[in-house]
Amino acid sequence: MVQPEQYAIVLALMILSMFCWGSWANTLKLCPRFPFQLFYWDYAIGLVLAALFWAFTFGSMGHQGQPFLAELHLVSTSSILWAAAGGAVFNLANLLLVAAIDIAGMAVAFPIGIGLALVIGAAGNYLLAPIGNPILVFGGVFLVAAAILCDALAYRDRARHSGADTRVSTRGILISLVAGTLMGTFYPLVTHSMTTPGYTPGPYTITFLFVCGAVISNIPVNLLLMRFSLNGSRPLSMREYFEARPIWHLCGILGGMIWATGGVASFVSSRAHTVGSAVSYSLGQGATMISALWGVFVWREFAGASPRAKRFLIAMFLLFLLGLGALAASPLL
Repeated sequence: MVQPEQYAIVLALMILSMFCWGSWANTLKLCPRFPFQLFYWDYAIGLVLAALFWAFTFGSMGHQGQPFLAELHLVSTSSILWAAAGGAVFNLANLLLVAAIDIAGMAVAFPIGIGLALVIGAAGNYLLAPIGNPILVFGGVFLVAAAILCDALAYRDRARHSGADTRVSTRGILISLVAGTLMGTFYPLVTHSMTTPGYTPGPYTITFLFVCGAVISNIPVNLLLMRFSLNGSRPLSMREYFEARPIWHLCGILGGMIWATGGVASFVSSRAHTVGSAVSYSLGQGATMISALWGVFVWREFAGASPRAKRFLIAMFLLFLLGLGALAASPLL
C-alpha cells in the first residue's frame, strides 16, 4: 500500500479530506426535488465504488504492508468489528446531517453538526493517539467550538428576521447537534480498529470495512426514515427512487465517492507517524468552513440576512481559520 510520511504530503491529504468532506453535500443541493432519503441510496453506492477503487489502486501498490486482498485475510475479527461499528455510527450521523441540511441548509448544518463532531472526535482521538502539541490541538478545538456558537447565533438571527417558523429553526439546530454528537464518535472507533493488538490493517482496508458497516446499517435506518421523515414530509416508497431522474442518481453516487475519497485521505494521513488521528480528523473537519463557504457564497443561504447575522458569520469564519491553523501547526511544535 502507499503510506506517505513526509509532512507536506500528509498535510496535502488532510486538506484534500477537508475539501471533500465539505463539498460532497453540493451534490444533494443539485437535486432540490430528490428527497434526501432516496438520494442516500445512491450516496451509499458511491461510498462502495470509491472504497473499492482506492483499495485496488493505492491500497495494492507500494512496498509497505500487504496488498488489499491479502490484507483482508489477515485482519482480525476485532478490527473488522470496530471499523464496521465506526461505519454504522457514521451512517446514522450522516443521515441526520443530510436531514439537517434539508431543513436548515449547508451553512448551518455543517458548522454546527461537524463542528461539534470535531470537538468530540478530537478529544477522543487524542486520548487514543496523543500526537501533536496538546495546547495547539485543544486550543484549536476551543476556537472551532466558538465558531459553532457564532454560526448558530447567525442562523437564529436570520430565522427571526425572515419570519421563519422558529420551531423548524430549532429542529434544524437540534438535529445538527445530534448528528454532530454521533459524528464525533465514529473516528475514535476507526482509530481503535487500526490500533488493536495483532496485525494492524492499513487505511485502505479499514476504509473498505468502514464502508461495509455504513452500507449495511443504512438499509434499516434509511427505510425507517423513508417511513417517518424528520422534515415533516410524506412517507416515501422505493418506486419513487427508481422513477427519479438519472442525473439525480449520478449526483448521489458522486456525493458518496467524494466523501469516501476524503475518508481515505484522512485515514491515510492519520497513520503517518508525525500526525496521528486527532490532528488528521480535526483538520479534515475543517470541512465545516468549506461547506459554510458553499452555503453562503454559492447557494446564498444567508441572502438578505441582517447586519448582526453577517457579523456572526464573519466571526465564525475567522475563528474557524484560527482554529484550523492551530491544528495544522500542532504536529510541528
